[in-house]
Formats: sequence, structure tokens, C-alpha cells
Amino acid sequence: MYAITGITGQVGGAVARNLLSVKCPVRAVLRDAGKAAPWAARGCDVALAAIDDAAALTAAFRGAEGVFLLLPSSFDPEPGFPEVRRIVTAVKSALTAARPAKLVCLSTIGAQAAQPNLLNQLGIMEQMLASLPMPVAFLRAAWFMENAAWDVTLARETGVIPSFLQPLDKPVPMVATADIGRLAAALLQGTWSGRRIVELEGPRRVTPNEIARGFSGILGRPVRMEAVPRETWGALFTAQGMKDPIPRIQMLDGFNEGWIEFEAGEAGSTKGETELETALRDLVS
Repeated sequence: MYAITGITGQVGGAVARNLLSVKCPVRAVLRDAGKAAPWAARGCDVALAAIDDAAALTAAFRGAEGVFLLLPSSFDPEPGFPEVRRIVTAVKSALTAARPAKLVCLSTIGAQAAQPNLLNQLGIMEQMLASLPMPVAFLRAAWFMENAAWDVTLARETGVIPSFLQPLDKPVPMVATADIGRLAAALLQGTWSGRRIVELEGPRRVTPNEIARGFSGILGRPVRMEAVPRETWGALFTAQGMKDPIPRIQMLDGFNEGWIEFEAGEAGSTKGETELETALRDLVS
């Protein structure tokens, strides 16, 4: 049996569907009982547990052949990332007590970066979980192609998409959540020892301009990217309700300046199979 956290989201759901497609038993770990029915209908066992509830997670993870861990996203964390430290402390306690056979954690490109930025919180997760007594794989995924979901309405209605990824012709490592789900499911069914890092991106790197051209072809109308001036980001993010936009700005700088990169570089990353156009068509539909 494989225990899957974050199963109601895109990535966790993809992991679970891949496992179910090959008749692997799945335990859906979720905090909202109201979202359990679709997974129970697919034949999943259901365990109710908040991601920071060590006792409930221990019960959810006990007896598992593997656990897939996905931390909730935090785009506006407190200084020093106390939220992720609290959550990972609970998760580590549960994993140590439950002793599943293996653990696969969704991490991120740039988790190893020393420069301060929003993604440091997943570097903290890796550091805190690296000493667990079972085999652990950190799946470092590139920028999600599905982040372009934020752009669909503007592409359709105005034909102009604001871009924080710059320059607009700079290729960015991106990956589809479908590919993350496939690889995570394969890792859960595999065997290794100790700590393992797997870095994943799509078949090729993608520029913001290519995203615009992809939308243009799908929607049948001109679509272009427009770079958002760097000096306006702080005010924009603050107006959106962020208390501290600096970590997010630092993350974007890291992608734009190239220091958020895979530890093994582009040549050393695993390549997914989903092309950008496929991901964009799914978003538009």
C-alpha cells in the first residue's frame, strides 16, 4: 500500500492515478473528509490527517510500502520559514514512528541554492528529512507548466500576458505535473538505499515567448508576453496581499539570473515526455 499526501491536488492526484492504473493499493491521506469520496470510489483506503498532525500521520503512514510527501505551498512565509519547520518536524516524527519502507518527497529545482529565496523552504525539508532511517528520494521538479493556468483568461480576453520570467526569450526549465506523477509513482515502486536526488524537467526548456505562441495557436488569436518591470514587483505583490514579497522576488531573480538550476545541470536531469502545447491545451480546455 502506498500512502499519498496532497492527493486532492494536481501532483498528488497524478501520483495516485498512476499507481491505481497498475493495480497498486493506495491510501489517500487528506485532511478534509468531504473530499474523500472520489478516492474511496476508486478503491482507495482513506486516512484523515492534517499535514502537521504527527499522531494522525503516523497512523496514515503505518504499514505503507511507500509514502509520497507533498508539502502545502507557502508563497508568503514568515522570516526563517517557521511554518515549514513545524510541518516537517511533525512529518519526520510520524515517519520515524511508522517506518514505511520508503519515502518520495516532492522538492524543487534550486532546493540546493545557497542564495536566499522562496524555494529555501524545500531545501530545509530536504535537510530535515535526509537522516530518516528509510530510503528517501527527493524529486526536484522544474517550474510547473501548469503555472500558465494563471494566464489563460488574459490570453483569451486581452492577448497580453504579464511575465515575471525574463528575458522573454530565455529558456526556462519547466515540467508538466503529469510527468511528475509518472516519475513519482515509478520511484515509489522502485528500490534504492539511502538518500537519492532525482531532478526532473520537460523534454526541452521553454521561453515565455513560446508560451505566448502556444496560447496563440490554441486560441486562434494573437497573444504576446509583456515583461513586468522588475522595480514594480514589490508593490504589485504587496497589493495582492503579501506581507513580505522579497522571498518571491528573490526566487524569480534566481530563475531569471540562472542560479536557480538543477544541481546536475540540464545535462544531468531526467526528461519528461509532455510537451508544452499538450499542457497548454489541457489548461485551455
